[in-house]
Amino acid sequence: MKTYDALIIGGGIVGLATAFRLLEIHPDWKLVVLEKESSVAAHQTSHNSGVIHSGIYYKPGSQKSRLCQVGYHQLINFCDQQGIDYEVCGKVIVATDENDLPQLRNIQDRGKANGLTGIEWWPAERTLEREPHVAVKAALFVPQAGIIQFAQVAERFAKIVGDKGGAVQTGCQVTNIVREERSILIETNKETYRTKLAISCGGLWADRLARMSEKKIDLRILPFRGEYYALKPQARHLVNHLIYPVPNPALPFLGVHFTRRITGVIDVGPSAVIAWSREGYRRADFSWRDVMDWAGFSGSWRLFSHYWKIGFDEYHRSFSKKAFILAARQLIPELQVDDVESAPAGVRAQAIRDTGQLEDDFRLFSKPGLVHVVNAPSPAATSSLAIGSWIAQESLKAKMA
Repeated sequence: MKTYDALIIGGGIVGLATAFRLLEIHPDWKLVVLEKESSVAAHQTSHNSGVIHSGIYYKPGSQKSRLCQVGYHQLINFCDQQGIDYEVCGKVIVATDENDLPQLRNIQDRGKANGLTGIEWWPAERTLEREPHVAVKAALFVPQAGIIQFAQVAERFAKIVGDKGGAVQTGCQVTNIVREERSILIETNKETYRTKLAISCGGLWADRLARMSEKKIDLRILPFRGEYYALKPQARHLVNHLIYPVPNPALPFLGVHFTRRITGVIDVGPSAVIAWSREGYRRADFSWRDVMDWAGFSGSWRLFSHYWKIGFDEYHRSFSKKAFILAARQLIPELQVDDVESAPAGVRAQAIRDTGQLEDDFRLFSKPGLVHVVNAPSPAATSSLAIGSWIAQESLKAKMA
């Protein structure tokens, strides 16, 4: 049986950033990262929008706000040092209706409270100078927002972990977690590992990993599939920045928006529909176990009872390209159905509590020898280096002697 000082479950950007930070603090430690796929960054890390988030939306004082602000600068510095391509292109948050203006002001105030500088309030005329195709009453320009391929960042973390003496084991799926008096046993499809400190950063599987060691937890991961279209090359002139609507403050999603990618592609979307499989990137993907997992959780039905109409609208857009484009035309009225083509989807791991509330902040469970990261959705990729430091510090308090 192999024995380690620290073992991390999950080779996404959060797990790899945590390994990176732990080896900065303890370069002499024997450390391993276990990833069930054949490569790192296979799911949320490589299926997200690729946006470097500014942190403008998050509640001041929350972990999301604090770690995004710190992590944003750490990410930019890391990419500069490592030669990873990115672009700080700025974001335009557009109020298309007079009723959106108070919420747009609230977002501006929240951005200032979160320490952002250079946010500009653009009247319609100013907005149309920069984004001539949008429907607008007023807009916020957020200069810090940018674009990147987060999989490249995660792969660089993995390389540095290896260079520092750590190991990254792919194709290694955890099947059980056993707590002993002085150590933690991690059983996998290949072998069993013993460690003084285990940290699970399982993303879409976070709650299921936590339930391997905790008899009862007050949340479940609800997988939301985000479906996209992409502008055809002849329509890309419609978008110059990242263009977002004013979001619904009751939801963790930002609505249908236009996202430039570092590759030159411009995505339109996403939708936000319940995926019938935790890794359900296609509408036909289905897992009875995954469905029964959230269907048997009381919090799911409490959530659905509050948001059933919004959910119905999202499914309508999922199955109707015309309805999807109609939603996007609220931002860019001249967009036509023939201007877009299908694009890859992503699945977001969103924790919900048994009360039916969406878990709004980053969250972890900690017990001696074991830490579970149970909610780390957006802006986790932007914040990854800061989240890695936070998890590492919390984990050091839990490490068995």
